[in-house]
Amino acid sequence: MAQYYGYDNRPSGGFLSSLFGNIPDVTRNLFFVNVLMFIATLINENFMFETFSVFYPKSPYFRIWQPVTYMFMHGNFWHLFVNMWCLLMFGSALERAIGGKKYLLFYFICGLGALLIHFLVQDIQARAILGEEAQISQAYVDILRTPTLGASGAIYGLQVGYAMLYPNALWTLIFPPVTLKAKWFVLIFMGIELFTGITGTMDGVAHFAHLGGALFGFLLIFYWKKTGKLWRR
Repeated sequence: MAQYYGYDNRPSGGFLSSLFGNIPDVTRNLFFVNVLMFIATLINENFMFETFSVFYPKSPYFRIWQPVTYMFMHGNFWHLFVNMWCLLMFGSALERAIGGKKYLLFYFICGLGALLIHFLVQDIQARAILGEEAQISQAYVDILRTPTLGASGAIYGLQVGYAMLYPNALWTLIFPPVTLKAKWFVLIFMGIELFTGITGTMDGVAHFAHLGGALFGFLLIFYWKKTGKLWRR
């Protein structure tokens, strides 16, 4: 988990103002929506998971709104905490750099791109299972019944976007206390995700969704830079 330090001249206006006053509007609103969705999940877990997480499109649990709402769902406190920590760090910097409207578009494209790659991997897995089995197996049923949730795909896009804008910015992990330039950290993170995704390490984590978010983040920043649209508000 990296540390990011930012400064602002906004006046203080109480606890919440001092805590979130330096956070740009879109990032702050994304943060609060995620937190409110998590509180709702604590109140009625089964309903929230079944309704707002996203399922494989051929699943009977799939709903048309889930590709958007899944980005605001989290499985537990630490899942939420890590994603929101990264959102406040990298999202704040990106929003200030490229403006709120473009940043919001970037966030959702990364989240949707992450899901697209995840669906493609799920489809490959499902076809392989159905091709090998004479009847529908438990492995295929698991694909149909397992929800995907979390802002991680969009967050990986934010990390890549930040590293492309500020490649030489120094990131320091809290544990272990290692300091590297942003561009090297991102490459290491992507390498770990690719390795764990291919080998099946850390089962239950959507590694290819993380890679998908990173890929779409890279492509979008690259396109905006190439066309001279990155800094236009």
